[in-house]
Formats: sequence, structure tokens, C-alpha cells
Amino acid sequence: MTLAYDDFGPEHGRPVLLVHGHPFDRSMWRPQAEYLAGRGHRVVTPDLRGYGQSPGEGTKTTLGVFANDLVGLADDLGLQRFVLGGLSMGGQIVMQLMNDHPERVSALLLADTFPGLDTPEAKQGRIDTAARITEEGMHAYADELLPKMISRSTRATRPDVEAHVLKMMRTAPREGAAAALRGRAERPDYTEGLKRIAVPTLVVVGSEDEFTPVADAELIHQKIEDSTLVVVEGAGHLPNLEREMEFNEALSTFLTSSGAKP
Repeated sequence: MTLAYDDFGPEHGRPVLLVHGHPFDRSMWRPQAEYLAGRGHRVVTPDLRGYGQSPGEGTKTTLGVFANDLVGLADDLGLQRFVLGGLSMGGQIVMQLMNDHPERVSALLLADTFPGLDTPEAKQGRIDTAARITEEGMHAYADELLPKMISRSTRATRPDVEAHVLKMMRTAPREGAAAALRGRAERPDYTEGLKRIAVPTLVVVGSEDEFTPVADAELIHQKIEDSTLVVVEGAGHLPNLEREMEFNEALSTFLTSSGAKP
């Protein structure tokens, strides 16, 4: 699988690989990529399989497949070890990659994500949603998701962020998004595996996140011994876009202090 990606910053900078959530694309990480590249990091932001400009394949994409795609991209780019970050579904892919390939990761960012299993109702909801968007497309689904994706204050004060988030969701390829929903419904429980994570980890969450509230971030922080928790006030599920300055400063400070080597 050949993934579309952007590669920011100096070739020999400390590599940072950032994984987008559902139903987004690599443009969601542009504020972080430009900020970190300006500070000497090499930042790689791929479109996941079936999202953005990356081709899809089949009707179900498991998180293990996404993780292996990312390792393949890192291999192609000559990145033996890298800082790995993900938001929401991207965070779950990060947890899967840490389970399968822990030797590849020097530090972690887990943003607005959840390590546990879906309830039976939520699992069925993903399967039903996959069927719906395959038939209807993404437009109505995106409009319904928007109020939960970003906080009320973001919607009131940042029309640029609202427009960007809505565009990413509406233009996500329906087949790829549906395949990811089906695969995600079958994901394992990562909660206990968090205890085995032995690299510095930054856990970030928006204070107003409705999908993965602060309590979920606190659980991750509790399970990972070498972790730091940052709550971004006033942000919803996408603090990296809603409050990019605070998010960027927290991530840059973490990368400076974590001491992880490329």
C-alpha cells in the first residue's frame, strides 16, 4: 500500500509521524507539522489507507492494517525510530502499532483517544454507520458530527476551523471511511497494554471533548508510567486545530524534555 503523505522539515531532523483521525485527512496536522518543522523536526503526515489521497482496498480495514501501513511508510523513508502521535482513531492506531512494533517508537503522543472496547451498542452503531455512509455519502453524516467534534466556543469564534473540519469530513471517501468503521468495531482492548509502554508519552485532551472526555485521558495517563497529561481548555475533540498554539507549545515542550533519541 502506497500512502500519500507530506514531509516537513529537515531530512535529518528528529522524525515525528502524526496519524489523523476519522473521518479526516493529513491536513488536520498541518499546524503542528509547520510549527515543529520550524524547530528542526522532520514531520511526516500521511493520509491513512482509504482517506484523503491514499487508495482504499476492501470493505474492512483493521487497525492492525493501518499500523502496518505506517511501518511500511517509515521503512520507505528510512525512519528506524520515530516519535509517533495520533488523535482519536489515530490514537488507537498508535496503540496498535505500539503493541505490534514497540521497538520503532521513541516517544508517544496520544490525543483525544480511548483505549477500551466499544459497548455492544456502540459497536453495532459503527457497523450501521458504515452501511449508511456507503449508501448516502458523507455530507449528512459530517453535518451531524460537527457539533461534537469541536466545542461550542470554537464554533462561535473560529469559523476557519469549523470550515476546515467540515470540509475534511464531507470530502472523506465514503468507502474508506466505512471500511475503517467496520475494522475499528473489531479492535482489541488496549487498556492493560498501556502498562507496557516504556517510552515518554504526552496525553492531550480538550476540556470540552464529548467523544473522549477528560476521564479517558486520565485513565491513559494513569496506566502509562512515564506520561504527562495536558488538558486544553475550551477545546473539543480536535484541540490541535481549535487551540493550536496551546497544543503546539505542549507538544514542543514535551519533545524537548522527553529526551527520546531518533
